[in-house]
Amino acid sequence: MPPEESGAAGADGELSPAARRLYAYAVERHVFDRCEATAALGVRAAAAITELASAHLLQRAPGDDPDRWSAVAPRAAAARALAPLALLVRETHDEMDRLRGRLEALVPAYEAGTAHRDLSGSGRLELVTDLGAVRGLIAELVATCERELLTSQPGGGRPLETLEESIGRDESLLTRGVRMRTIYQHTARYSRPTAAYVERVTALGAQVRTLGDGLMRMLIFDEHTGLMAVPDRSGAALVVREPSVVHFMTTTFERSWVGAEPFPTSVSPEAARSISDELRQTIVRLLSEGLEDKVIARRLGMSERTCQRHIAEIMRAVGAKSRFQAGYLLSPAPAAGPVTPTPTPPT
Repeated sequence: MPPEESGAAGADGELSPAARRLYAYAVERHVFDRCEATAALGVRAAAAITELASAHLLQRAPGDDPDRWSAVAPRAAAARALAPLALLVRETHDEMDRLRGRLEALVPAYEAGTAHRDLSGSGRLELVTDLGAVRGLIAELVATCERELLTSQPGGGRPLETLEESIGRDESLLTRGVRMRTIYQHTARYSRPTAAYVERVTALGAQVRTLGDGLMRMLIFDEHTGLMAVPDRSGAALVVREPSVVHFMTTTFERSWVGAEPFPTSVSPEAARSISDELRQTIVRLLSEGLEDKVIARRLGMSERTCQRHIAEIMRAVGAKSRFQAGYLLSPAPAAGPVTPTPTPPT
């Protein structure tokens, strides 16, 4: 049987051509049976009858013959088909109202508690450990930010999914005329998704710079509310509303900002060499402090393997037999010479 004669409905829920022909035939008659429809239309009508009955467009005619059918008006069919959904919607709305009532009954207790907490100052620091709650809080603070958002993001290039989540929110912030300044680590320059994100937000007026080391993960909204990462608690954040602590966070950001360099959307060979040299000097300093490879890598926002490659080149250049010895030999002194191994972009 050709597809156009089939009784099967389309994938989008539309009636099949056979069902449409049968419905037009049924509307013209008071009642009919399957054999009459098959003879009149030239195709087997059983599947089309089943399809129309499922859509409430056909009903069995009164009488003892179960194969006698009559047409149903489309509006009446729609009312019958939608009745269960309408009931479900009403029940859902009723449940929403009941839930809203139960929760809103707690508003007086919450407001009384927060008023007492604010008077005592205990509400000015809040630990939020659920990642979803942290994301919701950030979205709320971005939406209400009026003057400036400061962000410090250590760890090299940011994950693509994080950038995709934040780009729309940040573009909305910037189009409202809110200032935005961000500091990344130098290694973020080698991340294509991060560079593409920076290009989009800087086109709207954001300012982005990079720094080698010394960053802490934080966000500051209008110099009023701050969020800080919590050590060893992935996804958690400390919400800070204490003015003196927020002022300290802002001052820390400004000091880092002064020493940071503008984030270019493309890295020239000269810039890559300069950044690699600065990273190596930072590695030397951290080596002299006796830090482990993985700690150095985390602080500089690079992979541990890349960090170990840099360390090996440094040790080879100065003839050191240990990491600590390399740090000692390269510490600032008249006899210490510069390290000039071939630059390797972080990964």
